[in-house]
Amino acid sequence: MTTLRDRYFATIDALVEMTLAGRVRSKEQIYRRLERDLEAGTGEIFEACLSDRTAQFETESGTKAARKVRAAATIASEFDRWQQENRDSGEIQRTIAALRQAEPGDRLVTLMRAIDPNRENAWNVPQIQQFAHHLTQELSASADNPQQLIQLGAGLIDGLQSYRELESVIVSWIYDRATKNIGFDDAQPRVSPWATWARQSSSQIISQLFQTIDRGGSVLDYIAQCRDLDERTWVELAIVLQGLQRGLVAWFDKQPYSLDMGKQVASSAFLIFGALWGQIAEGFAQTSRIDLVDASFTISLQILRSFARRDTFPLYGGVFASFGGDYLRDTLDYLEQPLKRVPGTQEKARILTLLGYSQTAISDYDRAAEFHTEALETARAAADRPCEVANLNHLSRLSATQRHYQDAIDHGQRALITARQTGDRLGEANALVNLGYSQVLRQQQTERPDTDIYEQAIAYLHDGLDRAEKLDDRQSLALGCYSLGVAFVTVAQPRRAITALTRGLTFAHESGDLYLQGKHLLFLAEAHYALDDFSTAIATASVAAFSLERIDAREWRQASSLLSALRGRLGLDEFTAMLQHSRGQIVPAIGVEGYESINELIDRAC
Repeated sequence: MTTLRDRYFATIDALVEMTLAGRVRSKEQIYRRLERDLEAGTGEIFEACLSDRTAQFETESGTKAARKVRAAATIASEFDRWQQENRDSGEIQRTIAALRQAEPGDRLVTLMRAIDPNRENAWNVPQIQQFAHHLTQELSASADNPQQLIQLGAGLIDGLQSYRELESVIVSWIYDRATKNIGFDDAQPRVSPWATWARQSSSQIISQLFQTIDRGGSVLDYIAQCRDLDERTWVELAIVLQGLQRGLVAWFDKQPYSLDMGKQVASSAFLIFGALWGQIAEGFAQTSRIDLVDASFTISLQILRSFARRDTFPLYGGVFASFGGDYLRDTLDYLEQPLKRVPGTQEKARILTLLGYSQTAISDYDRAAEFHTEALETARAAADRPCEVANLNHLSRLSATQRHYQDAIDHGQRALITARQTGDRLGEANALVNLGYSQVLRQQQTERPDTDIYEQAIAYLHDGLDRAEKLDDRQSLALGCYSLGVAFVTVAQPRRAITALTRGLTFAHESGDLYLQGKHLLFLAEAHYALDDFSTAIATASVAAFSLERIDAREWRQASSLLSALRGRLGLDEFTAMLQHSRGQIVPAIGVEGYESINELIDRAC
């Protein structure tokens, strides 16, 4: 009886002899023979047979033996291709079977999970094209296949075609005009991709959606009122938006480290598109299209997971370089929704960490504490120790902000111990900074401050800053310099505060964290005020007030109150003259609109 191994040895020998006899005209001929003779699921047997024959040929000598080895190598190359295509074919058939078995309302989610970019062997464009071909061509030939599957396949084909229309202009909008503000919010001046993409797309629905986003309209209302957005068009939109998001991220990742064009904007792209899918889901919820709601949230969650797995994920900062206040708040609201739909995971813990820090930036401290507490518990369950340490550090910082200084110290000490136990150098640096910061602020509240404790706290701050410098972590360096600056302001050493804060402001700019930038400027203004350098204090506090108010951070009132104190001390005329004198410093930072809003911000804070 002929075994499978015997048959495969015979196939190999036949191909080798054909090659030596000059009867093989192309590699395709070898591939077709393998396709005819090999059975699915038996690749390991053929591979073992080919390995044995190759080893045999290598023991032989002479020109003919060398030609046999080369022939075997060609067979191996075409066998690799056969294996890959059979794996793809098997996966396609399994996915089609899963789609057929799924309830009609669950098929979109099943499809999105099949092409999830987070999968270990995620499909590339050719594989998606092959899958779409099976859905549209092969299934349409059989009367017993649901028409819904054929429409999903057509949507994939439409999406790939629509994306090809936009592929050449993914980043061309950056060069449309010179600008220092590349982003997605309503800040001016800016340049946005949506108008460029709208002009390039031949799909009316996609073009109108991009136009709606570009003019600041409601995505939720557009989706709710768009009656032509069926499953096929939704799949097309999904492919297009996923392609644009990945294309943007890939391009920005390749740019030099900078605020305008680098990894910070790449991170913003994840959040923007994640929030956009949240808005789309909310729009479908208005029309009770639950299948489209669930599928939209599935994509939003996939984007968040992709972001959470990046090496550059900001455990210790926010990504606010491209966000304004209302836009930031809406983004956080929408990003929170898909997280409510999944159990605790490592990715969820990291996204909750980011959301917690973001809530701190917009002064919603209670909600921030909820996020960080849930993130801490989820990180512990997932054994993500760096994320656990990060949330202890965030809770320490948050407690200090709320003047719960003992809680701040307790969280900081737990973070320090855990970081040292696990070798988390970044977590250790932040914990040292938090301990020093909290101790300085607590001492300031006592009737008789202890000089020794002050010195120990300053030592913690210097130690944490030195460690952050060795790690070259801009966010931690910014936080360390800020904490040291606040400590020096607190102990009435304004010149040393200015040195620390000026250095930290550079790091805050490089990290793209608008919240930290604004807080650095606030305490720089306080330090200059303490030195009676009123002109610099006015200029710096003005920029701080506008910048912090723009992201809805509570500290804008502190900056505006300082300006009010300066106006009262100097008198209205002299204050106005100094403000006008500082116009050349203020306008480049916050624009004419920001400069003209200063007095209004002062009045609102009073």
